Amino acid sequence: MPQVMVVARNFMDMVAALPAAKLDMLYDSAFICEAVLRSLPPLAKKYALQMLYVSAPVAAAAMEEWVLDEYAAKHRVAIDRLLQLRVFVEVRDRRKEVSYKMNQKFQGNMQKYLVDGGSLPREPIPSSVTARLPTLAELESFALEQWEVRMTKAYVCISYCLNATNVHSPSKGTHSFLYGKIVLLAAIDQLISSRERDKFQLIHDENFSARDGEAPRLTENGFQFLLMETNAQLWYIMREYISSAEERGVDPTELISFLLELSFHTLGEAYSLNTLTDVQRNAIRDLAELGLVKLQQGFVVVETNFRMYAYSTSRLHCEILRLFSRVEYQLPNLIVGSITKESLYGAFENGITAEQIISFLQQNAHPRVADKIPAVPENVTDQIRLWETDRNRVDMTLSHLYEDFPSKDMFDQCCDYARDHGCLLWEDAKKMRLIVRVEFHSEMREFLRRLR
Repeated sequence: MPQVMVVARNFMDMVAALPAAKLDMLYDSAFICEAVLRSLPPLAKKYALQMLYVSAPVAAAAMEEWVLDEYAAKHRVAIDRLLQLRVFVEVRDRRKEVSYKMNQKFQGNMQKYLVDGGSLPREPIPSSVTARLPTLAELESFALEQWEVRMTKAYVCISYCLNATNVHSPSKGTHSFLYGKIVLLAAIDQLISSRERDKFQLIHDENFSARDGEAPRLTENGFQFLLMETNAQLWYIMREYISSAEERGVDPTELISFLLELSFHTLGEAYSLNTLTDVQRNAIRDLAELGLVKLQQGFVVVETNFRMYAYSTSRLHCEILRLFSRVEYQLPNLIVGSITKESLYGAFENGITAEQIISFLQQNAHPRVADKIPAVPENVTDQIRLWETDRNRVDMTLSHLYEDFPSKDMFDQCCDYARDHGCLLWEDAKKMRLIVRVEFHSEMREFLRRLR
């Protein structure tokens, strides 16, 4: 059995602390398996890869011989970590000798991943739909600004508590962060999940102490938090956020799985919220409050008369709408426009397809209409497709016409030759005429010479 106690010092320690059944559920995803493999110490990673195609248990004594005596300590740490994360499962025979076998789910998913590769649960939104996205520098600036705002609010909250002088017994109208279960960072407590702030307490009672008739005071743990580095503060918040998931009615396994999946997403790319579950959407909003995710969200309502109303303060959304619609006027939080034949033709010329436009309107539909079927009026979607089809009715291809063949046999041979090379565009057997692609002209001419 593992000799190292599991203490949640980092994210994978929290994964290791999950019950065995929930940890096995995580391994249903190949990407979770890869994330766990990446997190292992070098020696543990080597053992996992060595055992990947070994189905029978391997004796612990035999594995000890894989390393020199001077590396015995590292060997034990590696084995302990593999057991904690249930990558290895301990097996005992009748003589009570210990062997190690690889977790079947982990082993099966990693084998498939190595052979077939994998695809993410969701793909980025095409750049032709998202238009301009924030640069990496802009995202970093947003994250720092968001964190500064939250920490400033927290400091104001703490200062208020420290300066409170006339504190009496709590009444029904008293703010919850002053009495009862007092939270160190009430402002951050609210940002983590304003929908469930009554259930969720980011940092527990020990961070503040208050007695009846005395002003609340910040304890040593509270000061330590304020003096931590930003990454340490952020990890503390995330740790409590995950630890309290069950209190909020959220399965921590689903939350951890989603956070691990996010680590495989491409930095700076845009992803649709419509592909997420309710739990994942709530998590994204909470992460956005911390500056870890930037939401570019706006709601769009499309009417049957092709009028469009977008409820958004984002300049980006306005520019996206201009790609395929005529924006008539823009208010601080409302954009009004129309979908016209001319505006759509401009979008088609820029490489945007009708399906991409319809998908964008559906993904950004206002919540009041998003659950309806269809979210975008059918006459609008049908007309968008018709305008695209109308524009693509004629497809011009450079080609060469061949006619006046001396015999039917030569005509048939030329048709077969062009067809075999995928260059036959049209043929008229009755009048013995055929058309081939222009790039095939020289080969066809040489073929005719050989026939003669």
